Formats: sequence, structure tokens, C-alpha cells
Amino acid sequence: MAGGKDKRSLGKIADLMKQLKQRKVPVVLRRATVSEIIDAFAASDHSRNLYVVDDEYRFKGVLSLGNMIRHVFFHYHDPSINSRSLVSMVVSETAGDFMQRESIFAIYSEDVEDVLQRMIDHNVKEIPILDDDKRVVADLTIVDLLKYYKERER
Repeated sequence: MAGGKDKRSLGKIADLMKQLKQRKVPVVLRRATVSEIIDAFAASDHSRNLYVVDDEYRFKGVLSLGNMIRHVFFHYHDPSINSRSLVSMVVSETAGDFMQRESIFAIYSEDVEDVLQRMIDHNVKEIPILDDDKRVVADLTIVDLLKYYKERER
């Protein structure tokens, strides 16, 4: 693949997910408090994102570690940062307030190539995997894709 585009199919996301080691999916409820969000980040050993869900675990958005750092440590940030955005961060109280609503995700039935291309196009390193009801059932990192590609090359 290094020299040109490899036309071999990488299969479906469902196939890739069967090969991954089971791990806790980094989710947090939309109403989670700052303290709960910090605990969720601390408990996540492989991700720098939390997937914000409603009470039925339907995907609502992504909360990045960077957003939380800017909120928790707002007083350390460069004074040239727009004060309006800082005020918005400081008065935010729940995961729903912090999350990015327009986030990419993958569905089990999608082709790995399509998901990989979307991740590359958006410069995203981690995404949630959703079922047909838009519930977060797993997550996928670019490192997972690298490992999967390497295994398929054997």
C-alpha cells in the first residue's frame, strides 16, 4: 500500500471488530457532571475521547480531552484566547454542554475502507461504532486499523 492504493478489500467493520480485544467503551451520559467526566477520562486507558450518549446509549456527540483541559484549566490558557469562548467553557456544566455535535462515527455494516477514508479526511484518530439504533457498542482507533492492516498482510 505504501507505493500506491491497494485494491484488496479490508472487509466490513464487523469483521474488524471481531479481531479486536474487548475493551471498555469510553462513554459518558449527556447529563454527566464535570467530576463524572474527569472520572470517565481517568478510567479510559486507550482513548482521548468520550462518546456522549443519552439514557438509551444513543450517540449524541464526542467530548475530547482537549475540551476538558481547556475547561478545567481555563485560567492557565493564553490571554489571547477569545474570552467569549472561555466564558462559555467556564459556565458549561454537563457533557452535553462540552460535546462536539457534528461528529463522525461508523456502523458495523460499513466497509473498513470507507471508514478509514472518512477518518483520514477529517483527521480523526478515534470514532465510535454504532449499531442500527445509533447506540454506541464499540470504538475504533487508527491504531486498531494499523494492527488490522498488518494482520491481513500476513
